[in-house]
Amino acid sequence: MEAAAAGVAPIRAQYLTSKEQFHAYLKAERESRNQENNQDDGEEDPSSNDQTEPPAKQMKLDGGDQVRKQGSQEEVLKEEEKKPQERKRARGQNKSRPCMKPKHYEKDRLCQSVIQECAEKCYFGSQCRFLHDVGEYMAVKPSDLGDSCILFKTFGKCIYGVTCRFARAHLGEDYRNIINEDLVKQWEGKPLVRNSLSKELQQRLRKKKVCFDKSSEYLSHLGKPSSTGNAGNKATGNSTEEEGMTNCTAAKGNAEGLDVLPPGEEAPECLIVSEKGEASESMVLQSSCLANASKDSTLKTIGTVTDEDVIKLRLCEKKRLDIQGKLYLAPLTTCGNLPFRRICKRFGADVTCGEMAVCTNLLQGQSSEWALLKRHYTEDLFGVQLEGAFPDTMTRCAELLNQTIEMDFVDINVGCPIDLVYKKGGGCALMNRSNKFEQIVRGMNSVLDVPLTVKIRTGVQEKVNLAHKVIPNIGKWGASMVTLHGRSREQRYTKVADWEYIAECAKLASPMPLFGNGDILSYEDANRAMQTGVSGIMIARGALIKPWIFTEVKEQRHWDISSNERFDILKDFTNYGLEHWGSDTQGVEKTRKFMLEWLSFLCRYIPAGLLEYLPQKINERPPYYMGRDYLETLMASQNVDDWIKISEMLLGPVPTNFTFLPKHKANSYR
Repeated sequence: MEAAAAGVAPIRAQYLTSKEQFHAYLKAERESRNQENNQDDGEEDPSSNDQTEPPAKQMKLDGGDQVRKQGSQEEVLKEEEKKPQERKRARGQNKSRPCMKPKHYEKDRLCQSVIQECAEKCYFGSQCRFLHDVGEYMAVKPSDLGDSCILFKTFGKCIYGVTCRFARAHLGEDYRNIINEDLVKQWEGKPLVRNSLSKELQQRLRKKKVCFDKSSEYLSHLGKPSSTGNAGNKATGNSTEEEGMTNCTAAKGNAEGLDVLPPGEEAPECLIVSEKGEASESMVLQSSCLANASKDSTLKTIGTVTDEDVIKLRLCEKKRLDIQGKLYLAPLTTCGNLPFRRICKRFGADVTCGEMAVCTNLLQGQSSEWALLKRHYTEDLFGVQLEGAFPDTMTRCAELLNQTIEMDFVDINVGCPIDLVYKKGGGCALMNRSNKFEQIVRGMNSVLDVPLTVKIRTGVQEKVNLAHKVIPNIGKWGASMVTLHGRSREQRYTKVADWEYIAECAKLASPMPLFGNGDILSYEDANRAMQTGVSGIMIARGALIKPWIFTEVKEQRHWDISSNERFDILKDFTNYGLEHWGSDTQGVEKTRKFMLEWLSFLCRYIPAGLLEYLPQKINERPPYYMGRDYLETLMASQNVDDWIKISEMLLGPVPTNFTFLPKHKANSYR
């Protein structure tokens, strides 16, 4: 047997095919199945494109589908007309990809007051821009996608009512929403998803009425950080408008009868006053104490005993992060959403972490950013990951989350390589800003009651490692654990992870635990990683390519998973997505969007039964091959149109003018 080409997965010869034969097979099989569906007189297939629609509406849908197909064909012809020397290798990010939000696919929307069956309480009244006539809405509503609604089936009630794309499962006469009282009672008082942003907290954040006493106490020792930090944020376009937001006013202290400064004495230098002339109550009190203490070093505490020592935990009393040897699902931007984490938990992931959240957006009360912190009740060991470039915003954000959400640890992202974060001084840039890095770690640790962890890379430049210099200090600054990704920022994913360097850093980190991350796609990879002396492993792309990797590692076996089993996983993701994002048109299209993002990784998996030898390597690209059945072949396609076809099998036909491009160009080539 001839050796396989470098960088190409070794697939058995009987399954290999050419690019032309691969796409010709999928096209012929698709046309054959469409003909069978057209001739079938039985029940309507939800995955079929032939939905029962009014003639005018059907013509509109068909026309949009033809436009989409025609556009795809024109793109193919243009690519084929290019000379070989003019073709550029598709790599990097699709930074200019079209941004079509799910709500753009639904022009005529029903008012929420009608959905909740309380139209008389519509806040906007006659000026409301949404529909209030259910009959009018039903005339333009897209057809239902099936007869079973996952929300109604599971919880006994679908809160989306007539707007649900599976509404016929729970609609009675006059479009009334049917409720299963028995199921509703079973779930009553059991929050499935925690860490939601309340309206009251959002308003306080937007009106700058949240106090950060612990953060102010720490930041006072940094030499007026609010001016430098705010200036830095303004320079990068991330001003948090700290005036009046982060400190309680001195007027509040005086109103409570607090004699903050002796008559005739000036405020010490450490007192921070905002541009509006307002001073922090806690800052004034602390400054007064420091001023008095400087006069009499033998000052003794008398009077009422405060509860400060009771509330503030000592370092030895902090909750410990005991995840030695556990499997850690990495915080994955875009793809690491709550439905995907539920899939990984089902397959054996021990530790999960939310997607990277930007601290300035959280402090501003942005709902989309707070959604990244949501935690499903099945996530027993859950953390949140924060990104920021300055100690003031990061410390205040940590204090805010410490008081408002449920989490087991907080992770600082010091490994993000993307330009948007790096150029503002966050992510991987913090490895070159040791002073700011230290201030952030110490500040966040001082306000948190849960452990603090840090995720870093080997460095910024490819041949200049920095991690071994930073790791010994991270433990001294107060972090409970560090995770090291075995690549630099410049490398991205072009070369294999450096596990020898990770092993060196693991020794330097001791006794602080160090988790290793990079290129783990099989239980053999996981075993070799654990032999380097790390405390555990974090799995990122390996979980996206095959989420059942956690089962393989725990059971020490290769799982030759069938195409039907993989399709069932996608079905579960669909149900979890409809639960999380909703079963109306917006929820369906948001579920589709995140499914397509995941399919851009899932298509890289090569079934174990087709490989010449095991295991599959993460840096080996799959050649064109024929699967053992049509579905397995379809799932092997790296063509966006085939991913859309898979989504249509689960979520019905895509809307008119639907567009999708994956985040990375190399994930979709023809």
